[in-house]
Amino acid sequence: MGNLNETPDEEMSVTLDLDDGTSVECTIITILEVNGKDYIALLPMVDEDDDLYGDVWLYGYKENPSDPNEEPELIHIDDDDEYEAVADAFDEYLDTQEFDEIIEE
Repeated sequence: MGNLNETPDEEMSVTLDLDDGTSVECTIITILEVNGKDYIALLPMVDEDDDLYGDVWLYGYKENPSDPNEEPELIHIDDDDEYEAVADAFDEYLDTQEFDEIIEE
């Protein structure tokens, strides 16, 4: 998974720069493959009183195969049908997981 640092006791995370100039650290929930493309599901790590609390963000995900140390690229999903397909795949993923294990109380 590229250089997203992973240790056995640590969740993988990525920091996103938002349009309003702020940054949000997100836990990587999973990487999904849909119709031959990779997508990533992110959970913003924010307090319960934040507007983003409980949101899951879905992005296209692309690594540089010739440079595994390069930061992976996250691609905004503009197409509604494509987004719907990824959201459905993520829902299926959740059905196979214990969601409480992802979001620790």
